[in-house]
Amino acid sequence: MAEPYKLRVTYNDVHQMIGKTAQKIREEFNPDIMVAIGGGGFFPARVLRTFLKTPGHKNIPIQAIGLSLYEELPETTVEQIGQEVIRTQWLDFSTLGEKSLIGKRVLIVDEVDDTRKTLSYAVRELQKDVAAQAEHAPAGTPPTEFAIFVVHNKLKPKLGEIPSNVAYYPGDEIEDVWVDYPWEQTDIVEHTRRAEEDRQKAAEVTHSQSS
Repeated sequence: MAEPYKLRVTYNDVHQMIGKTAQKIREEFNPDIMVAIGGGGFFPARVLRTFLKTPGHKNIPIQAIGLSLYEELPETTVEQIGQEVIRTQWLDFSTLGEKSLIGKRVLIVDEVDDTRKTLSYAVRELQKDVAAQAEHAPAGTPPTEFAIFVVHNKLKPKLGEIPSNVAYYPGDEIEDVWVDYPWEQTDIVEHTRRAEEDRQKAAEVTHSQSS
């Protein structure tokens, strides 16, 4: 049986994609803080911070939350896997201090928008927590704004929704295929080799079709 098609993505691919999208994010949203969804959002958030840094200013803080949809975790049932978003890590608003989300422009970062369940949950729950905290904020505190960056958005029917007032920035939009990210690999040399091999094969097919 042939191996199912996989889109093999390299670190260079992701770095360049983030660089191209970062300019638009800076111009339109200019975040004060990022919230990375672990574990796929960690590397993109760190690279994005480099592109968004303003010389002479502090780095944009990165907070982390952990959400699981497909991972088998202790105390999860077979019925929950792939159906229910499970919190594995969340923000402790009592310890955030100046890195609080209240009154900030918050960019949520993840690797892929697949079913949109995870992103929908993250936005909804963060908005709910911020609304509760904002009740105790000083008068005149500006509203908290949210936006989303994902490396890839899969072009497929979604099972979750993103509010219309949440800006959305995909690095690239792709068909509904399995994506192999470099941070998931144990043999990065082989992964990169196969990604380049796939790229060459695709170029040859395109060339033959145009001939």
